[in-house]
Amino acid sequence: MNDTTTPQTRMKPGTPRPALDRTFSVAPMMDWTTKDYRAFVRTLTKETLLYTEMVTTGAILHGSPRERFLGYSEVEHPIALQLGGSDAGELAECAAIAEAWGYDEVNLNVGCPSDRVQNNMIGACLMGYPEKVAEAVRAMQAAVSIPVTVKCRIGIDDQDEDADLARFIDIVADAGCEIFTVHARKAWLKGLSPKENRDVPPLNYPRVHRLKQDRPELHIGINGGIKTLEECQAQLKHVDSVMVGREAYQNPWLLAGVDALLYGKPGPAASRLEAAQAFRPYIQQRLDEGAKLNHITRHLLGLFQGCPGGRRFRRHLSEHAHKEGAGLRLYDDALGLVREPEFETYGA
Repeated sequence: MNDTTTPQTRMKPGTPRPALDRTFSVAPMMDWTTKDYRAFVRTLTKETLLYTEMVTTGAILHGSPRERFLGYSEVEHPIALQLGGSDAGELAECAAIAEAWGYDEVNLNVGCPSDRVQNNMIGACLMGYPEKVAEAVRAMQAAVSIPVTVKCRIGIDDQDEDADLARFIDIVADAGCEIFTVHARKAWLKGLSPKENRDVPPLNYPRVHRLKQDRPELHIGINGGIKTLEECQAQLKHVDSVMVGREAYQNPWLLAGVDALLYGKPGPAASRLEAAQAFRPYIQQRLDEGAKLNHITRHLLGLFQGCPGGRRFRRHLSEHAHKEGAGLRLYDDALGLVREPEFETYGA
C-alpha cells in the first residue's frame, strides 16, 4: 500500500479512464472517511467506490499543505473527492485540481445540514437554489473530463418532496449533471441538529424510486438508513446504485461481502483477521511518516463486532494505541485477543 502523494505522479487530466461502476459506494462522512479508513476498506473490498470527507473549496485553494486535504493512497481507487462550496469559479478550479491529483470523480455536496456549512452557502441549503447548483455543475464540467456528480436530499424544511425535488433535479440535470445520489430524507435546517437530521426526518425510499422512474435516463443512487447487503440488493431493483454510510463505518465487515454479492467478483479477504493482517504494511508506513497508531486504528474498532474477544480488541486499542511508541506490536497483541467464527467468513 504505497502512498504516492504528489499530483505529478498521478493520471494526467484528459487521460481516458475506465467507466466507474458505482453500484455500491461508501458515503462521505466527516472525520470518518479519512485516507486511513479508505485504505483499510481496500482490505475488504476492491470494487466499492469510495468518497473523501467533504473538503471545502476554501481549504483546497487557501490551505497548506494541499496534501493535507487531497492526499490519498493509490490503493484507494476508485475514489471520488466531495467538494463543499457554492461559488462556480472556485468549484471549477477545485474540480480541475482534483482531476490533476488523479481523483476518479468530483462530487458536489448538496446534502450536509450543519450550521457551519449553511452560513457559508454549502450543503443542503443549496437545494433552495437549484440555479446556483446548475451554474456550479456547468462550470465544473467545463473544467474537467472526470464525472461531476451531485449528492442531495429529497428536500429541505417546508419544500414539497415531489414538486421541489423534481424541479431541483430538472434544473441541475439540464446543466449537464447525469449522476445523482439522493439521501432519502429531508434536511430540516431550522429546528434539528446535524445529528438529528441523520435520524429524525423519516426515510422516503419510494420518492427516490419514483425519481428514477420519472427520469430513467439519469443515474439515480439512493442513500440513508441502509444496513445490510440484502437491503442493497432490494434497492438495486429500483435505482442504479446504493450508498451506505454509518453501517459501513461502524460494522466494516459488511464490506467484505460487497464484491461477491453485488459485483460477482471475489473479495480480497476471506476473514476479518486476514483483512487486519493485510493492513499491517500500511500501518507501518503511516507510523514511519509520524502518524499516531490510534489515528489509524480508530477506524478498525468495529471490525470484530460480534466475535469472541471483539470487545477486548476494541478496548485494548482504545486504551493503549494513543500512547507514545505504540506500534505494530500493540496492534498484533490486540489481534491476539479475538477469535473469528468460521461461519462468518466470506469466500475470497
